[in-house]
Amino acid sequence: MCGIAGFVCTHMNREVREAAILGMDDRMLHRGPDAGGFYTDEKRGVVFGHRRLSIQDLTPGGAQPMKSHDGRFVMVYNGEIYNASDIRRGLEAEGTVCDWHGTSDTEVLLEAIAAYGMDKALTLTKGMFAIAVYDIKTGSISLARDRIGEKPLYYGHVKGDLIFASDLDVVRAYPGFDNDIDRDAVSRYIRYGFIPSPMSIYKDIYKLMPGTIATFNAPYTEAVTTVYYDLVSEYSYGKEESSFKGDFTDAVDELERVLKAAVRSQLVSDVPIGAFLSGGIDSSVCVSLMQSVSDSPVKTFTIGFEDKKYDESEAAKRIAGHLGTEHTCLTISEKDLLEVVPKMSEIFTEPFSDSSQIPTYLVSKLAKSKVTVALSGDAGDELFAGYNTYYKCAGLYNKLLGVPGWCRRATGRLIYKSDNNTLYRAGHCLMGESIDDIHESVCYDMTGMSYKIAEKGTKHNGKGFDNSTLPDRMNLLKDEVIRGTADIEDVMMLRDLLRYHPDDILVKVDRAGMAVSLENRVPMLDKDVLKLAFSLPVEYKLGRAADGTVISKHVLKELLYRYVPKELMDRPKKGFSVPLGSWLKEGPVHDMAWDILTDSRLVRDGYLDKAPLNRLMSDFMRKGENKSLLWSVFVLEQWYRRYCQK
Repeated sequence: MCGIAGFVCTHMNREVREAAILGMDDRMLHRGPDAGGFYTDEKRGVVFGHRRLSIQDLTPGGAQPMKSHDGRFVMVYNGEIYNASDIRRGLEAEGTVCDWHGTSDTEVLLEAIAAYGMDKALTLTKGMFAIAVYDIKTGSISLARDRIGEKPLYYGHVKGDLIFASDLDVVRAYPGFDNDIDRDAVSRYIRYGFIPSPMSIYKDIYKLMPGTIATFNAPYTEAVTTVYYDLVSEYSYGKEESSFKGDFTDAVDELERVLKAAVRSQLVSDVPIGAFLSGGIDSSVCVSLMQSVSDSPVKTFTIGFEDKKYDESEAAKRIAGHLGTEHTCLTISEKDLLEVVPKMSEIFTEPFSDSSQIPTYLVSKLAKSKVTVALSGDAGDELFAGYNTYYKCAGLYNKLLGVPGWCRRATGRLIYKSDNNTLYRAGHCLMGESIDDIHESVCYDMTGMSYKIAEKGTKHNGKGFDNSTLPDRMNLLKDEVIRGTADIEDVMMLRDLLRYHPDDILVKVDRAGMAVSLENRVPMLDKDVLKLAFSLPVEYKLGRAADGTVISKHVLKELLYRYVPKELMDRPKKGFSVPLGSWLKEGPVHDMAWDILTDSRLVRDGYLDKAPLNRLMSDFMRKGENKSLLWSVFVLEQWYRRYCQK
C-alpha cells in the first residue's frame, strides 16, 4: 500500500521539478511512511513520485519508482496483487523473466505489463491497485485502476500540465494549483453525501473510473480510455451465460469455496495482519474463514460505544471467543468521537459526509497499534442483498407498474414541489420511469431542500434524476427489468456497486486506514466472488422464512452458520453509526455547526443559498428533519474553510 503522484511539465527547470515532486510526496507520508523516491525524464518533463508502505518484500528490492528489466517502462503503483506468485511462475515458464531483483508484487506486475501489455496484464490480476506507467520509448503515460475502485486515483490538468495522485491534497500541492470548485460537484455532494466518479470537487480534476485504463500521449492533453473490466457486462454474463445451476446448499458450498480461497490469497504479507470484527454478518464471515485457514489466532479488532444503542462490542467479543481469535476491543466515549470531527476534512481531503467515517477511523487506529494490514467484510450488502431498500424498492416498483404512466407522472408533478419531505420523495417516485428512479428516491436525499440549497449556478438543480455518472450500459438493464428478464433487486445491487460502493464505502475504508498507515483488504471484492455473486438467483440472496419474513443475505448467513452458532447472530442490525441527531441538537457539535453555518463562507461566496439553509437548520431544530443533509452541509463548510478560505 502506497501513495503515487506525478506530472508532466516542460516549463520548470530540474530543481523546481524535484522540489515539486518532493512537496507532493510529503503530502502523502501517511500513505507511505517507510520510504520514498522519484523519477524524472528531463527531455519530456515527466516526473513520477512515490511513498511506500512496505507490505511485501521489505527490502530495497521493492522500492519505487521501478524500472522494468528491459529498461522501457517506469511504474509507480499503489495496492496489492494477491496472485503475484502465479503470474510470476507464468513469466518464468515463458522465459520472460529469469532473474528477479526481489520478491515484491510490484516487480511482478511491472514485468507482466512489459510482457503482455497493460490490458492483458491487468486482466490476469487479482488485487487492488492504482497504477501509473511511463513508456520511455513512446513517451506515453498510462493510468489504471482496479476493477471496483478500492484504490483511489485522481488525474487532470493544472494550468495545462497533466497531473495524477492518490490523494486530492497531493494535487493541491502542485505549484500554481488554483482550479475552481465545480458547482455541479457541490450539487451532487449535497444530494449524495459524496461526489460520484468521475467528478471531483475541482474542475479539470477527475477520478479515474474503476476497471479503466487512461493513456496519454504527448502533448498529454487528452486521454484514450480502455475498459478492461466492465461490471455491467460481467453482471449480464453471470445472469445469461453462466447462471448458477445448483440448489441452495450447492450455492452455500460454492460461496464457501471461493470466499475461503479469496481470504487465503489475501493473507500474503511480510508484516502483521488482522481483521475488523464488528459483530455483523459480513465481518464475522470474513473472520471465520480467515481463522479456518490460519495456523494461529487471528488478531481481531472492535470498538465499542458507551451509548448501548450503537454498541455491538459484546456480540463481537462472543463471536471472537467462539472462533478463538486474539481479540482487542476499545470502548470509546462521545468525547473520543467528537475529537475526530474536526479532523475529517484533513483525512478525506474532499467533501465526504458518511458519518461512519468516524468510527472507521477509530477502529483503523486501534488495529494499527498491532498490525499493518486488516481484512474487512465490506461488499456483503451490495453483493448479497443486505440492504432492506432492495426488496422495499422492488415492492414499490411492482405496485407502481399497475398505475397508468400518465396518471403516475401527473400526480408526481403535482406533489413533488411540496415542502413535505415524504410527498417530495413520493412525487419523484411517481414521475420516475424505472427502478433506478425509485432506488434514487428512496436511498438518497431527494428532499426539495437539498436541491434548493445547492442549485445556484448548477446544471442539475432538481429537474429529474441524476444518473449521468452511471455507465450508459445501465440503460440496457433498465430495458431488461421492464421486459421482466432481469431481477429488480439485482439491478439495484449492481447500481450500488457502480456508484455507492466505490465512491462511499471504499473511500471511507481507504482514507480512514491510510490516515494511520493501515492497509485495508476486502476479500468479497475478489473477482471470483463477484462472478459467483452475479450468477446466483436473487432468491438465494433474499430468502423467505416460514412466516414470510424476508431473509436478507440468505446464502451468506447460511455460510456463517457453519462457523458461528445462529443464536450468536440473531439480533437486529445496528450498523456502524454515530448519534448524529443528538449531536446536532445540542452540545459541542451543535455549537460548532451553528457557529459555522450561521456565518457560512459557502453562502458568502455564492455556492449555497442562504434562505433554504436557514430553513434546513430551523426545521431540524423544530422537527428533527434532514439530519443527514444538515451534517453534509456542515462537513462541506468545514472542508471549504480548511482548503478554500480566502
